[in-house]
Amino acid sequence: MKKYLLPALFAVAVLGAAPAASAQKNNSAKMATNAPAYAVQPQLSTLGWEGKAVTHGHNGTMNFSSGELLVKGNAIVGGTVTVDMKSMKATDIKDAESHGKFVGHMSSDDFFGVATYPTSTFKIVSVTPIKGAAKDADNATITGDMTIKGVTQRISFPAKVGVKGDLASATGKVTIDRTKFGLKYGSKSFFESIGDKAIYDTFDLTFNVIAKKA
Repeated sequence: MKKYLLPALFAVAVLGAAPAASAQKNNSAKMATNAPAYAVQPQLSTLGWEGKAVTHGHNGTMNFSSGELLVKGNAIVGGTVTVDMKSMKATDIKDAESHGKFVGHMSSDDFFGVATYPTSTFKIVSVTPIKGAAKDADNATITGDMTIKGVTQRISFPAKVGVKGDLASATGKVTIDRTKFGLKYGSKSFFESIGDKAIYDTFDLTFNVIAKKA
């Protein structure tokens, strides 16, 4: 619990200080030009994942290795984050041997091909305010380019973003269709006869990114 408490408190402090109406005023790639960079703090940021199959599911964590959020005024206008794919853990699998087998399979070429593609990245293209967003709700739509296993796809998702002084934060949840990145193993979309051994095409990422002004 303590592992997640400090990042959560940082996010509350940052996001609570930025009203939805003013958190993001204008958010195009053009605004990111010459915008100050806030360095992502991997030790304070968290990234969770959850994937499901027909008969079961797993969840766990990965670590951000580096990144930056570009800030102009009190608005996040761009940035890039990098994920260390070798840091994957399945927190619901307690047996060490079973955990090793699972992570080994997920790291293989059947899935993320970690030996060849040790990192995944997300580059922000735009951050658009959600008009009328409640104080504690997602207040912006983030659009950007996600690169997994060497394949880049543009995605959009809601998030709660804010800037206060030397801190910037982005918190939210995004659903990824793994098949668009070439991860087709166990997908019923490509292997119709797989039956109850099928693994769903989508998985969820829950993120809390904390960045500090350099």
